[in-house]
Amino acid sequence: MKTAVVYYSLSGNARYAAEKIADAMQADLIPLVPVKPYPDHGFRMFFVGGMEATMKRKPKLQPYSFRADDYDTVVLCSPMWAGTFTPPVRTFLSENSLRGKRIAAVISCGGGDTARCVDQLKKALQTDSLADVLKLV
Repeated sequence: MKTAVVYYSLSGNARYAAEKIADAMQADLIPLVPVKPYPDHGFRMFFVGGMEATMKRKPKLQPYSFRADDYDTVVLCSPMWAGTFTPPVRTFLSENSLRGKRIAAVISCGGGDTARCVDQLKKALQTDSLADVLKLV
């Protein structure tokens, strides 16, 4: 069974978790990098990121190497922004069909309830369940 750990990270927390998970699972690590970077400090970081997440934007990503047919399991790692997963992950999901894959989620957050984020991720994936969910606070 081959696994991919796909992640977006602004501050490095989701990247750290994704790297550790990929190492432990001997999985391929696939970073999602927006062509236009998000602000990484101050008020603009929260305003722009929150607005983009709320509006369900799909930013253009730098090229990444992923072919769904190569994987049985996909672990999605994302910070929670404005109660949902990040726009780069939304772009990835719109560009790749993960139907029939075993999918797990790792959500990093500064606190709060991740249930809404997980529900929105399931909706985007068009599934009622995930193999596992890990919340990192």
